[in-house]
Amino acid sequence: MDFILEATAPGTAARAGEIITAHGKVQTPIFMPVGTAGSVKGVHQRELRDDIKAQIILGNTYHLYLRPGLDVIRAAGGLHKFNGWERPILTDSGGFQVFSLSANRKLKEEGAHFRSHIDGSKHLFTPENVVDIQRVIGSDIMMALDECTPGDADYDYAKKSLGLTLRWLERGWKRYKETEGLYGYSQAYFPIVQGCVYPDLRRESARFVADLGADGNAIGGLAVGEPTEKMYEMIEVVNDILPTDKPRYLMGVGTPANILEAIDRGVDMMDCVMPTRNGRNGMIFTRNGIMNMRNKKWADDFSPLDEGGACWVDEVYSRAYVRHLFVSNELLGMQIASIHNLAFYLWLVGEARKHIIAGTFKSWKTDMVERVTRRL
Repeated sequence: MDFILEATAPGTAARAGEIITAHGKVQTPIFMPVGTAGSVKGVHQRELRDDIKAQIILGNTYHLYLRPGLDVIRAAGGLHKFNGWERPILTDSGGFQVFSLSANRKLKEEGAHFRSHIDGSKHLFTPENVVDIQRVIGSDIMMALDECTPGDADYDYAKKSLGLTLRWLERGWKRYKETEGLYGYSQAYFPIVQGCVYPDLRRESARFVADLGADGNAIGGLAVGEPTEKMYEMIEVVNDILPTDKPRYLMGVGTPANILEAIDRGVDMMDCVMPTRNGRNGMIFTRNGIMNMRNKKWADDFSPLDEGGACWVDEVYSRAYVRHLFVSNELLGMQIASIHNLAFYLWLVGEARKHIIAGTFKSWKTDMVERVTRRL
Protein backbone atom coordinates (compact mmCIF):
# COMPACT_ATOMS: atom_id res chain seq x y z
CA MET A 1 0.00 0.00 0.00
CA ASP A 2 1.22 3.48 -0.83
CA PHE A 3 0.18 6.90 0.44
CA ILE A 4 0.78 10.16 -1.40
CA LEU A 5 0.33 13.40 0.53
CA GLU A 6 -0.96 15.99 -1.92
CA ALA A 7 -1.83 19.12 0.08
CA THR A 8 -2.20 20.59 3.55
CA ALA A 9 -4.59 23.35 4.65
CA PRO A 10 -3.14 26.61 6.01
CA GLY A 11 -3.91 27.22 9.68
CA THR A 12 -4.95 23.60 10.32
CA ALA A 13 -3.54 20.07 10.24
CA ALA A 14 -5.98 19.04 7.49
CA ARG A 15 -4.48 17.01 4.63
CA ALA A 16 -5.47 15.73 1.21
CA GLY A 17 -3.85 12.61 -0.13
CA GLU A 18 -4.25 9.35 -2.00
CA ILE A 19 -4.04 5.77 -0.76
CA ILE A 20 -3.11 3.20 -3.40
CA THR A 21 -4.19 -0.41 -2.82
CA ALA A 22 -4.42 -3.55 -4.90
CA HIS A 23 -8.12 -2.87 -5.47
CA GLY A 24 -7.85 0.78 -6.40
CA LYS A 25 -7.10 4.28 -5.19
CA VAL A 26 -8.75 6.12 -2.31
CA GLN A 27 -8.71 9.91 -2.19
CA THR A 28 -8.42 11.31 1.32
CA PRO A 29 -9.89 12.55 3.54
CA ILE A 30 -12.38 9.73 3.17
CA PHE A 31 -15.43 8.34 4.94
CA MET A 32 -15.85 4.57 4.77
CA PRO A 33 -19.36 3.07 4.87
CA VAL A 34 -19.66 0.23 7.36
CA GLY A 35 -20.52 -3.16 5.90
CA THR A 36 -20.23 -5.13 9.12
CA ALA A 37 -21.23 -8.56 7.81
CA GLY A 38 -20.01 -7.90 4.27
CA SER A 39 -23.07 -5.77 3.49
CA VAL A 40 -23.85 -2.09 4.00
CA LYS A 41 -27.36 -2.49 5.37
CA GLY A 42 -30.09 -1.83 2.80
CA VAL A 43 -27.69 -0.64 0.08
CA HIS A 44 -26.72 -2.45 -3.13
CA GLN A 45 -23.12 -2.49 -4.31
CA ARG A 46 -24.18 -0.60 -7.44
CA GLU A 47 -25.64 2.19 -5.30
CA LEU A 48 -22.51 2.30 -3.17
CA ARG A 49 -20.36 2.60 -6.28
CA ASP A 50 -22.43 4.82 -8.59
CA ASP A 51 -24.74 6.88 -6.36
CA ILE A 52 -22.93 7.17 -3.04
CA LYS A 53 -19.45 7.26 -4.63
CA ALA A 54 -17.95 5.06 -1.93
CA GLN A 55 -14.28 4.39 -2.54
CA ILE A 56 -13.69 1.89 0.28
CA ILE A 57 -15.97 0.00 2.66
CA LEU A 58 -15.52 -1.90 5.92
CA GLY A 59 -16.07 -5.49 6.88
CA ASN A 60 -15.80 -6.86 10.40
CA THR A 61 -13.63 -9.80 11.39
CA TYR A 62 -15.78 -10.82 14.36
CA HIS A 63 -19.04 -11.00 12.40
CA LEU A 64 -17.59 -12.55 9.24
CA TYR A 65 -15.68 -15.14 11.27
CA LEU A 66 -18.91 -16.25 12.95
CA ARG A 67 -21.13 -15.99 9.87
CA PRO A 68 -20.77 -17.07 7.08
CA GLY A 69 -17.48 -18.44 8.44
CA LEU A 70 -13.99 -18.72 7.05
CA ASP A 71 -14.61 -21.86 4.98
CA VAL A 72 -17.26 -20.09 2.90
CA ILE A 73 -15.19 -16.94 2.44
CA ARG A 74 -12.09 -18.89 1.46
CA ALA A 75 -14.07 -21.01 -1.01
CA ALA A 76 -15.44 -17.81 -2.57
CA GLY A 77 -11.91 -16.46 -3.04
CA GLY A 78 -12.11 -13.78 -0.36
CA LEU A 79 -14.61 -11.14 0.65
CA HIS A 80 -14.25 -9.08 -2.55
CA LYS A 81 -15.50 -11.97 -4.64
CA PHE A 82 -18.03 -13.11 -2.04
CA ASN A 83 -19.84 -9.76 -1.82
CA GLY A 84 -19.10 -8.43 -5.31
CA TRP A 85 -17.28 -5.28 -4.16
CA GLU A 86 -14.31 -4.65 -6.44
CA ARG A 87 -12.92 -1.61 -4.64
CA PRO A 88 -10.81 -1.55 -1.45
CA ILE A 89 -12.02 -3.12 1.80
CA LEU A 90 -10.78 -2.51 5.35
CA THR A 91 -11.51 -5.03 8.10
CA ASP A 92 -11.75 -4.21 11.79
CA SER A 93 -10.04 -6.89 13.89
CA GLY A 94 -13.11 -7.46 16.07
CA GLY A 95 -11.63 -5.75 19.13
CA PHE A 96 -14.53 -3.34 19.46
CA GLN A 97 -17.13 -6.10 19.10
CA VAL A 98 -15.42 -8.14 21.80
CA PHE A 99 -15.33 -4.97 23.95
CA SER A 100 -19.08 -4.54 23.48
CA LEU A 101 -19.67 -8.14 24.63
CA SER A 102 -18.34 -7.34 28.11
CA ALA A 103 -20.72 -9.80 29.78
CA ASN A 104 -19.59 -12.63 27.50
CA ARG A 105 -15.83 -12.21 27.23
CA LYS A 106 -12.63 -12.50 29.24
CA LEU A 107 -9.38 -10.79 28.33
CA LYS A 108 -6.21 -12.73 29.07
CA GLU A 109 -2.60 -12.46 27.97
CA GLU A 110 -3.16 -15.08 25.27
CA GLY A 111 -6.13 -13.21 23.78
CA ALA A 112 -9.83 -12.50 24.09
CA HIS A 113 -12.13 -15.36 25.05
CA PHE A 114 -15.74 -14.70 24.10
CA ARG A 115 -19.09 -16.33 23.43
CA SER A 116 -20.85 -15.90 20.11
CA HIS A 117 -23.85 -13.57 20.22
CA ILE A 118 -25.49 -15.99 17.75
CA ASP A 119 -25.39 -19.33 19.53
CA GLY A 120 -23.33 -18.88 22.69
CA SER A 121 -20.43 -21.00 21.40
CA LYS A 122 -16.96 -20.30 22.85
CA HIS A 123 -14.18 -18.71 20.78
CA LEU A 124 -10.73 -17.19 21.21
CA PHE A 125 -9.24 -14.25 19.32
CA THR A 126 -5.46 -13.91 19.59
CA PRO A 127 -3.23 -11.29 17.98
CA GLU A 128 -1.99 -14.04 15.66
CA ASN A 129 -5.27 -15.65 14.60
CA VAL A 130 -6.98 -12.36 13.80
CA VAL A 131 -4.18 -11.81 11.26
CA ASP A 132 -4.84 -15.30 9.89
CA ILE A 133 -8.60 -14.64 9.76
CA GLN A 134 -8.09 -11.37 7.91
CA ARG A 135 -5.77 -13.13 5.47
CA VAL A 136 -8.70 -15.43 4.64
CA ILE A 137 -11.10 -12.47 4.35
CA GLY A 138 -8.62 -10.82 2.00
CA SER A 139 -9.14 -7.19 3.01
CA ASP A 140 -6.79 -4.56 1.61
CA ILE A 141 -6.24 -3.11 5.09
CA MET A 142 -6.20 -5.29 8.21
CA MET A 143 -6.40 -4.04 11.78
CA ALA A 144 -4.46 -5.18 14.84
CA LEU A 145 -6.26 -6.81 17.77
CA ASP A 146 -6.56 -4.38 20.68
CA GLU A 147 -8.60 -3.76 23.78
CA CYS A 148 -10.96 -0.84 23.28
CA THR A 149 -10.76 0.87 26.68
CA PRO A 150 -14.02 2.46 27.93
CA GLY A 151 -14.02 6.24 27.72
CA ASP A 152 -14.63 6.57 31.47
CA ALA A 153 -11.92 4.14 32.57
CA ASP A 154 -9.69 5.26 35.44
CA TYR A 155 -5.98 5.77 34.86
CA ASP A 156 -4.83 2.48 36.38
CA TYR A 157 -7.21 0.45 34.23
CA ALA A 158 -6.29 2.43 31.09
CA LYS A 159 -2.57 1.90 31.73
CA LYS A 160 -3.00 -1.84 32.26
CA SER A 161 -5.21 -2.09 29.18
CA LEU A 162 -2.68 -0.23 27.05
CA GLY A 163 0.08 -2.56 28.19
CA LEU A 164 -1.96 -5.54 27.01
CA THR A 165 -2.76 -3.86 23.68
CA LEU A 166 0.93 -3.09 23.03
CA ARG A 167 2.01 -6.64 23.87
CA TRP A 168 -0.70 -7.96 21.56
CA LEU A 169 0.48 -5.55 18.89
CA GLU A 170 4.02 -6.91 19.00
CA ARG A 171 2.69 -10.43 18.46
CA GLY A 172 0.27 -9.42 15.72
CA TRP A 173 2.93 -7.44 13.87
CA LYS A 174 5.27 -10.45 13.99
CA ARG A 175 2.54 -12.71 12.55
CA TYR A 176 1.76 -10.17 9.83
CA LYS A 177 5.42 -9.93 8.80
CA GLU A 178 5.86 -13.72 8.60
CA THR A 179 2.70 -14.40 6.54
CA GLU A 180 1.44 -13.39 3.10
CA GLY A 181 -1.90 -12.78 1.43
CA LEU A 182 -3.81 -15.76 0.06
CA TYR A 183 -5.19 -14.28 -3.14
CA GLY A 184 -2.22 -12.87 -5.01
CA TYR A 185 -2.13 -9.31 -3.65
CA SER A 186 -0.60 -7.62 -0.63
CA GLN A 187 -2.49 -6.50 2.47
CA ALA A 188 -1.60 -3.61 4.77
CA TYR A 189 -1.72 -3.89 8.58
CA PHE A 190 -2.63 -0.89 10.75
CA PRO A 191 -1.70 -0.82 14.47
CA ILE A 192 -4.12 1.03 16.75
CA VAL A 193 -3.27 3.78 19.25
CA GLN A 194 -5.08 3.39 22.58
CA GLY A 195 -4.68 5.11 25.96
CA CYS A 196 -8.19 6.35 26.81
CA VAL A 197 -8.30 10.10 27.66
CA TYR A 198 -4.84 10.26 29.27
CA PRO A 199 -2.29 12.24 27.21
CA ASP A 200 0.78 10.43 28.56
CA LEU A 201 -0.71 7.03 27.70
CA ARG A 202 -1.75 8.23 24.26
CA ARG A 203 1.78 9.55 23.62
CA GLU A 204 3.35 6.29 24.78
CA SER A 205 1.05 4.33 22.50
CA ALA A 206 1.54 6.67 19.53
CA ARG A 207 5.33 6.46 19.80
CA PHE A 208 5.22 2.66 19.97
CA VAL A 209 2.91 2.53 16.95
CA ALA A 210 4.92 5.06 14.94
CA ASP A 211 8.15 3.13 15.52
CA LEU A 212 6.72 0.03 13.83
CA GLY A 213 6.72 1.78 10.45
CA ALA A 214 3.40 0.26 9.32
CA ASP A 215 1.68 1.35 6.09
CA GLY A 216 -0.84 3.34 8.11
CA ASN A 217 -1.95 3.91 11.69
CA ALA A 218 -5.26 4.02 13.51
CA ILE A 219 -6.63 5.90 16.51
CA GLY A 220 -9.02 3.78 18.55
CA GLY A 221 -10.87 4.00 21.84
CA LEU A 222 -12.59 7.33 21.14
CA ALA A 223 -16.29 8.14 20.87
CA VAL A 224 -16.86 5.47 23.54
CA GLY A 225 -18.24 7.66 26.32
CA GLU A 226 -15.68 10.41 26.79
CA PRO A 227 -16.59 14.11 26.33
CA THR A 228 -16.33 15.31 22.73
CA GLU A 229 -13.69 17.91 23.58
CA LYS A 230 -11.57 15.17 25.15
CA MET A 231 -11.83 13.19 21.91
CA TYR A 232 -10.56 16.18 19.93
CA GLU A 233 -7.74 16.72 22.43
CA MET A 234 -6.61 13.11 22.14
CA ILE A 235 -6.62 13.30 18.33
CA GLU A 236 -4.30 16.32 18.52
CA VAL A 237 -2.00 14.60 21.02
CA VAL A 238 -1.72 11.48 18.87
CA ASN A 239 -1.34 13.21 15.50
CA ASP A 240 1.54 15.28 16.85
CA ILE A 241 3.43 11.97 16.98
CA LEU A 242 2.08 9.74 14.21
CA PRO A 243 4.10 10.07 10.98
CA THR A 244 2.82 12.56 8.44
CA ASP A 245 3.70 10.33 5.47
CA LYS A 246 1.26 7.57 6.50
CA PRO A 247 -2.56 7.69 6.55
CA ARG A 248 -4.28 8.15 9.90
CA TYR A 249 -7.54 6.35 10.55
CA LEU A 250 -9.92 7.51 13.30
CA MET A 251 -12.09 4.52 14.15
CA GLY A 252 -15.85 4.71 14.68
CA VAL A 253 -16.38 8.48 14.40
CA GLY A 254 -18.93 10.04 13.97
CA THR A 255 -21.32 12.95 13.32
CA PRO A 256 -20.72 15.28 10.36
CA ALA A 257 -19.28 17.86 12.77
CA ASN A 258 -17.01 15.20 14.36
CA ILE A 259 -15.72 14.29 10.92
CA LEU A 260 -14.91 17.89 10.00
CA GLU A 261 -13.17 18.49 13.35
CA ALA A 262 -11.17 15.27 12.91
CA ILE A 263 -10.08 16.30 9.40
CA ASP A 264 -9.06 19.69 10.81
CA ARG A 265 -6.78 17.82 13.24
CA GLY A 266 -5.04 15.71 10.58
CA VAL A 267 -7.21 12.60 10.26
CA ASP A 268 -7.42 10.99 6.80
CA MET A 269 -9.88 8.10 7.20
CA MET A 270 -13.08 7.68 9.23
CA ASP A 271 -15.96 5.24 9.55
CA CYS A 272 -19.21 5.10 11.50
CA VAL A 273 -22.57 3.30 11.42
CA MET A 274 -24.36 6.59 12.11
CA PRO A 275 -25.45 7.47 8.55
CA THR A 276 -27.13 4.10 8.05
CA ARG A 277 -28.25 3.31 11.61
CA ASN A 278 -29.67 6.78 12.24
CA GLY A 279 -31.06 6.84 8.71
CA ARG A 280 -33.05 3.66 9.36
CA ASN A 281 -34.58 5.48 12.32
CA GLY A 282 -35.61 8.51 10.28
CA MET A 283 -32.69 10.90 10.82
CA ILE A 284 -31.54 12.70 7.67
CA PHE A 285 -28.23 14.61 7.61
CA THR A 286 -28.04 17.51 5.13
CA ARG A 287 -25.71 20.42 4.35
CA ASN A 288 -28.22 22.71 6.07
CA GLY A 289 -28.90 20.64 9.18
CA ILE A 290 -30.56 17.53 10.58
CA MET A 291 -34.14 16.41 9.94
CA ASN A 292 -36.24 13.92 11.91
CA MET A 293 -38.47 12.53 9.18
CA ARG A 294 -41.12 11.39 11.65
CA ASN A 295 -41.88 14.98 12.63
CA LYS A 296 -45.34 16.19 11.60
CA LYS A 297 -43.83 19.37 10.14
CA TRP A 298 -42.78 17.40 7.04
CA ALA A 299 -46.25 15.89 6.41
CA ASP A 300 -47.17 18.39 3.67
CA ASP A 301 -43.70 19.61 2.69
CA PHE A 302 -43.40 18.61 -0.96
CA SER A 303 -39.97 20.15 -1.48
CA PRO A 304 -37.08 17.82 -2.37
CA LEU A 305 -35.63 15.75 0.43
CA ASP A 306 -32.43 17.80 0.10
CA GLU A 307 -32.51 20.25 -2.78
CA GLY A 308 -29.23 20.22 -4.66
CA GLY A 309 -28.14 17.19 -2.64
CA ALA A 310 -25.41 14.70 -3.42
CA CYS A 311 -27.60 11.90 -4.82
CA TRP A 312 -30.54 11.39 -7.14
CA VAL A 313 -32.82 10.36 -4.25
CA ASP A 314 -32.58 13.92 -2.92
CA GLU A 315 -34.47 15.34 -5.89
CA VAL A 316 -36.81 12.43 -6.71
CA TYR A 317 -38.41 12.03 -3.28
CA SER A 318 -40.13 14.79 -1.31
CA ARG A 319 -39.89 15.26 2.44
CA ALA A 320 -43.61 14.53 2.72
CA TYR A 321 -43.23 11.23 0.88
CA VAL A 322 -40.22 10.11 2.90
CA ARG A 323 -42.07 10.98 6.13
CA HIS A 324 -45.04 8.94 4.89
CA LEU A 325 -42.75 5.96 4.35
CA PHE A 326 -41.37 6.17 7.87
CA VAL A 327 -44.67 6.57 9.68
CA SER A 328 -45.99 3.67 7.57
CA ASN A 329 -42.94 1.54 8.46
CA GLU A 330 -42.14 1.03 4.78
CA LEU A 331 -38.69 -0.40 4.14
CA LEU A 332 -38.16 1.99 1.24
CA GLY A 333 -37.95 4.89 3.68
CA MET A 334 -35.02 3.26 5.46
CA GLN A 335 -33.31 2.56 2.15
CA ILE A 336 -33.74 6.13 0.86
CA ALA A 337 -32.43 7.57 4.13
CA SER A 338 -29.41 5.25 4.15
CA ILE A 339 -28.49 6.09 0.56
CA HIS A 340 -28.98 9.80 1.13
CA ASN A 341 -26.96 9.91 4.37
CA LEU A 342 -24.05 7.95 2.95
CA ALA A 343 -24.00 10.10 -0.18
CA PHE A 344 -24.02 13.20 2.03
CA TYR A 345 -21.11 11.93 4.14
CA LEU A 346 -19.08 11.15 0.99
CA TRP A 347 -20.00 14.56 -0.42
CA LEU A 348 -18.88 16.22 2.82
CA VAL A 349 -15.40 14.67 2.85
CA GLY A 350 -15.12 15.31 -0.89
CA GLU A 351 -15.84 19.00 -0.34
CA ALA A 352 -13.34 19.06 2.51
CA ARG A 353 -10.74 17.64 0.15
CA LYS A 354 -11.47 20.31 -2.47
CA HIS A 355 -11.13 23.09 0.08
CA ILE A 356 -7.90 21.66 1.50
CA ILE A 357 -6.38 21.64 -1.98
CA ALA A 358 -7.73 25.16 -2.68
CA GLY A 359 -6.38 26.49 0.63
CA THR A 360 -9.83 27.53 1.87
CA PHE A 361 -10.58 24.69 4.28
CA LYS A 362 -10.38 26.64 7.54
CA SER A 363 -13.12 29.18 6.79
CA TRP A 364 -15.27 26.64 4.93
CA LYS A 365 -15.12 24.18 7.83
CA THR A 366 -16.10 26.80 10.41
CA ASP A 367 -19.21 27.67 8.43
CA MET A 368 -20.04 24.06 7.62
CA VAL A 369 -19.83 22.86 11.24
CA GLU A 370 -22.40 25.47 12.21
CA ARG A 371 -24.70 24.42 9.36
CA VAL A 372 -24.57 20.63 9.81
CA THR A 373 -25.33 20.82 13.54
CA ARG A 374 -28.63 22.72 13.13
CA ARG A 375 -31.90 20.94 13.88
CA LEU A 376 -34.38 21.65 11.12
